[in-house]
Amino acid sequence: MRNAAAAAAAALLLVLLPWLLPLRAAAAGDGGCEQSCGNLTVQYPFGFSAGCKIQLGCDQGGNGTAWLGAKRELGLVVSNVTARAVFLALLPDCSRRLSSSVKELFTDNYAPSPQNTLLVSSCNSAAARNNSCTMPATYLNSSSHCFRGAKAENFSCVLPPLPPSGNRFLNRTEIGALGSECAGLVSAASLWETPAPSPAPALLLGVMELEWWMLGPCSCSSQANCTSFTTPTAAQGFRCECLEGLEGDGFVAGTGCRKAASGSVTAPNPRCNPSKYLAGDCGKKIQIALLVAGIVFGALVTGVTCAVCQLLKRRSESIRTKRSRKRLLSEASCPVPFYSYREIDRATDGFSDTKRLGTGAYGTVYAGRLSDGRLVAVKRIRPRDNAGLECVMNEVKLVSCVCHSNLVRLLGCCIEQGHQILVYEFMPNGTLAQHLQRERGPAAMPWTVRLRIAAETAKAIAYLHSEVDPPIYHRDIKSSNILLDGEYNSKVADFGLSRLGKAPLGGSSSHISTAPQGTPGYVDPQYHQNFHLSDRSDVYSFGVVLVEVITAMKAVDLNRPPSEVNLAQLAVDRIGKGRVDDIVDPYLDPHRDAWTLSSIHKVAELAFRCLAFHSEMRPSMAEVADELDQVQRSGWAPSSDDAAFMSKSSSICSSVASARGTDKSWGAARSRTERERAAANASVVQDAAPKGGAADSPVSVQERWFSDRSSPSSNSLLGNRSVH
Repeated sequence: MRNAAAAAAAALLLVLLPWLLPLRAAAAGDGGCEQSCGNLTVQYPFGFSAGCKIQLGCDQGGNGTAWLGAKRELGLVVSNVTARAVFLALLPDCSRRLSSSVKELFTDNYAPSPQNTLLVSSCNSAAARNNSCTMPATYLNSSSHCFRGAKAENFSCVLPPLPPSGNRFLNRTEIGALGSECAGLVSAASLWETPAPSPAPALLLGVMELEWWMLGPCSCSSQANCTSFTTPTAAQGFRCECLEGLEGDGFVAGTGCRKAASGSVTAPNPRCNPSKYLAGDCGKKIQIALLVAGIVFGALVTGVTCAVCQLLKRRSESIRTKRSRKRLLSEASCPVPFYSYREIDRATDGFSDTKRLGTGAYGTVYAGRLSDGRLVAVKRIRPRDNAGLECVMNEVKLVSCVCHSNLVRLLGCCIEQGHQILVYEFMPNGTLAQHLQRERGPAAMPWTVRLRIAAETAKAIAYLHSEVDPPIYHRDIKSSNILLDGEYNSKVADFGLSRLGKAPLGGSSSHISTAPQGTPGYVDPQYHQNFHLSDRSDVYSFGVVLVEVITAMKAVDLNRPPSEVNLAQLAVDRIGKGRVDDIVDPYLDPHRDAWTLSSIHKVAELAFRCLAFHSEMRPSMAEVADELDQVQRSGWAPSSDDAAFMSKSSSICSSVASARGTDKSWGAARSRTERERAAANASVVQDAAPKGGAADSPVSVQERWFSDRSSPSSNSLLGNRSVH
């Protein structure tokens, strides 16, 4: 309230300031100086009362005549006072005494300037001063009765202003001496220097000009010019004059300088009348005022309009968000929790770059920690008209009700304030692609771990195809969408491109027609050719993943020879010719034992069938999952390489184990066989691990992750960076 009152007072002061300044000028106030006499108004330091710095006489009771000095009868009438001079009206008068006038013309504050000419009379040394009179005889004869009939020699004494060069004033001593030789001061004339292009100076008859000053050093306003000079008494004097465009006396002790007010014209302009207010000199100020008023009014209208539009926009967005949320809830048969944007923003430290895990075609993934302490992966969909909201709705609709231990869990979403955000469980060990490309992890991934991940991934996809009604076609199966938890269990993610399929009839593969989408190198060529999407399209993509598991090569690599850029074509060629060993990852050392060599060849043969051009020739995902499970069980036993790999990994990620331990639903959906196998694996690894290492602890994120950018939809939950 105090701030508002102070602001209101300041605004009121600014409004009243133009009216308060003239009042201050009129008061001039400290000594009660009267500055008006009849029609004549003067500024500081002049005035007509005892409180004024330079006092002039005034006949207030008569006709308001102002005069110079204390004696009115001398006839030194003041006609005007400017910022430089005092002008006297000296009409011819034979009774004006020269000696008395000299005392009033030379004071401590003013003196006659050298352009004045004095006409004197009754001089006793006429011969010495018999200069030709510069005043016309017609003026002398017509102005006063004292010239009529008088002898010319009585008025022949005229003192021209011929002081020494550089003098600013008439010499008081010489004028005083003249007073003893000549009796009267009849009149005067002033030579007025007119500016160019006037051809000659003007002679003002009956006028005397006195320059005035204030004693002392300059004491002028910062907006005034100071003229400093030496007075006739050899003292220091100065005058102040406001800069152009300002008005006032210019003195610090006076009113200073201010902007010229709109009504400060001293004389009325005869050209100004109501019919000409918008034309000529009269209309300039009015035009400026109207222009300023128009600009202010337009700015106010624009501001109000923008504010109203902004409010309407926010209201529209709020209504649209509520409707979208209702539609989302109605379409998702298994609703998921909604998080507020404020909570998500706090969990990711304002979507800090240090929390960024990866960036894909549809958005960016950040690591976050919720208020309950859980680590989560937050996928922030990039706004693209309604595409972002549709992506969120599609993923919520498809993933909210599926439940499989090898599918990443959707924990919730947020669609507030124009943002579309999905919240997933956090996968600390990155993606399968990162491990195959040696972009993370302490060592290359052993064959048994790769095989287990492939088998778990196949089971998750087979679950989507066979156990969900209607089936779900993922459409973007790739190694960068296969996430790994703390125990290197497979988690299939990113359902942004997924679609509901049609149940197969009579065991044959059914399809839906849709525009091809996916990642180059993984897209089913038949789907790309005829727009028929089926479960066999995911089989083809998984076949590429199997080849990646065997070769540790990228699906598309422009650094390879032109005929080998596409990994699927390269694999079909080598496997078809029986040259599997040409493309096997050298790290796997397939000839180390019979089972490793046999299992790699069996997986390569399975991949070859998955990559068949005609979809009818490919096996179903259920068949693929069964075959991989049989290969995995056929003769597998943990090796020293597996133990070393898990042991090195365990030292990196103990911090995530505690976070995952708080999730009571962890592993609840896993089958009994899977739990037994995981326990067996952990037991074997524990035996092989060095002392002090928790081999079965999940792997934490302690290094930078590098994103696989070969895909236009590589918006996997874990991409290229970690959270420290």
